[in-house]
Amino acid sequence: MVYETTNRTIDDALERVFAGERLDRTDGLALMAQPVEPLAEAGAAVRDRFGDGTVDACSIVNAKAGNCAEDCGFCAQSVHFDTGIDTYGFLGPEKILEAAKRAERDGAQRFGIVVAERGVSKEHRPEEWAEVLESIRLVREECDLEVDASLGILTPEEAEILAAEGINHYNHNIETSPRYFPEIVDSHSFEDRVHTLEVAKEAGMDLCAGVILGMGETPTDRVDAAVALQDIGISSLPVNVLNPVAGTPLAERGVEISTKEIVKTVAVYKLLHPESRVRLTGGREVNLAPDEQHLPLEAGADGLLTGDYLTTEGQSAGDDIEIIERAGLEPNQSVNEFDPEAVKARGRQAAESSAETAAGTSTEAAGNAGSANAESSDD
Repeated sequence: MVYETTNRTIDDALERVFAGERLDRTDGLALMAQPVEPLAEAGAAVRDRFGDGTVDACSIVNAKAGNCAEDCGFCAQSVHFDTGIDTYGFLGPEKILEAAKRAERDGAQRFGIVVAERGVSKEHRPEEWAEVLESIRLVREECDLEVDASLGILTPEEAEILAAEGINHYNHNIETSPRYFPEIVDSHSFEDRVHTLEVAKEAGMDLCAGVILGMGETPTDRVDAAVALQDIGISSLPVNVLNPVAGTPLAERGVEISTKEIVKTVAVYKLLHPESRVRLTGGREVNLAPDEQHLPLEAGADGLLTGDYLTTEGQSAGDDIEIIERAGLEPNQSVNEFDPEAVKARGRQAAESSAETAAGTSTEAAGNAGSANAESSDD
């Protein structure tokens, strides 16, 4: 045994993870019942053993806002809910490139093109599909960034095209456990989500798939979601925390989640997914106090979504770097080499001048098409 927390359940799990064994649902449930402090130590130990000591930053652009036909109960972009967000059609390749360059400037290593709808369809919307492909090519040609995409449901042909264009990760979150999913979404099934991930993986793309915490799910649901992701096989696990937007069903429920629950879940996820990036994403700023945001990183998280989210504003990339450093870690620079001190300086200037953050989703990315006024990083 190389590392001990003095908690027998956690130490046994750690030893097995270090030996290359995959923990199962029973292990996850037992771990979720343990105290937060030794769990956080264990999550950090797993990250230190399997990771590289860095925190990987990604950024996204809301490439098409609102009017989504799906009825996900957390989502401000659903046409079923009156949330008051501005809507716009596909931004176009040049505006997406502008957003990517801001993300590159602010230290992101990967950049996600996100479209909120059931699926960008090559067959039914060929012009939009062509613009998506042109956007991918532009960003790959002109930026030192890995290009990711979140475009909804895919056909095998579409997945193969995206893989051939160089998409690194395909994002399609499962949101929660199979049991709880129907409480959140009626218009498609958990199995639909899994099928899309399988199609993307078969085409050769890596998978980014995760959850939203704080939607009324139980700790068992959180474990079951992580186990489902084990079966799918992912390399990035985004952990969103619900930022309830007025007008959505989940905002009306008034569900809350504690800092302790967030930190415990991150640690357990790292134990269940030792070789995946566990990534803090939407809602962390509103569910964690400024002096708490480093705690999930100290519990094993090794990724962040920096800048604005889909319909809610994020904090500056400079603030995120300071959080990373407070946790005793360094920002990843494997794809995009950048000057962290310059990013922090721009963050301080932005706080004084209200400049846009990272991908700039909230205003400038939308341009004349309208502005997204900012909620979860997800959908």
